[in-house]
Amino acid sequence: MITRRNFLKQSALGATAMMAVPFAGAAAMPAVSDSHNALKPLRISMLSYSFHGLVNAGMMDIFHFFETCKYRYHLGAADLWNGMITSTEDKFINKVASALEDYQLFVPNIAVDGAHIMHSGNEDPAKLRALQDRYMQIAKLWGVGFIRFDAGPQMHNGRKDVEGWTNQEFDFIVKRYRELAQYAHDNGFKVGAEVHWGPERCWIHMEKLIKAVDHPGFGICMHFGGWSGTYEENLAAEKAAAKYVCHTHIPWDCCEDINLPKRLAVLRDVGYTGYYSVEQHSAQNEYNLVEAQLGKVRAVLTSWNKGGSGELYPKK
Repeated sequence: MITRRNFLKQSALGATAMMAVPFAGAAAMPAVSDSHNALKPLRISMLSYSFHGLVNAGMMDIFHFFETCKYRYHLGAADLWNGMITSTEDKFINKVASALEDYQLFVPNIAVDGAHIMHSGNEDPAKLRALQDRYMQIAKLWGVGFIRFDAGPQMHNGRKDVEGWTNQEFDFIVKRYRELAQYAHDNGFKVGAEVHWGPERCWIHMEKLIKAVDHPGFGICMHFGGWSGTYEENLAAEKAAAKYVCHTHIPWDCCEDINLPKRLAVLRDVGYTGYYSVEQHSAQNEYNLVEAQLGKVRAVLTSWNKGGSGELYPKK
């Protein structure tokens, strides 16, 4: 009868015998191909807003988020929503910088809510400006790739996004973005708007803004599916905007879209070098839903990396 002890003893003797004989096939082992060596790291991240349900429940903070990025999802980047940046005081900001270094994580983007460019109603323009300036300093310290400030303003009194900005608002927004873009450009990162809310959601207005700012330090964050209009109009806007994109947010419905590879390909085809970042909005079952989204995006990028089409369900 073979016991565990006998099995281990026999296995050890066999291993010793094998070690004494040179491996005959060693010389015949093929070298790793150049194409394999040329494979690029996957530029994938997730926006920390994806865990806002856990944040609101007191079950996640920015440091736990970093650990989740690094060790749960094996990412090299952490896309930040400022709802997790609970203080802008030096002590906290330096702690975050230290944690980023410890985890070896790059921050491709900070999505800053509540610091939009154009004020409205009772909002204090000086306070908004001070927040913008502070987050620009933080982006410089953390080595961030892109920082998003919405253009604003809040559309009150029945105003619709499609109506766009008044001439006075537009001039103010363009001037301020240029100031921020110059600082960003001087310090190695970019700043800009997002397909998020307000007139920015209409390509006709976003394009006008991009062309008016006209600065190498300015770009946009593409929130896939965030453009106003039909599905077909969204696809057209995504293609038209692709060359201006510095960062992305890819929501659940886009990840579930059979056309996901084609939608992401509009960026690849214009030489996009930024991150493909998923965003989950449900506030429920967040760990698993984020994992599913990351898996879809990773599948597309891995396919591209190996010369494939990116199709999620390729035909046999």
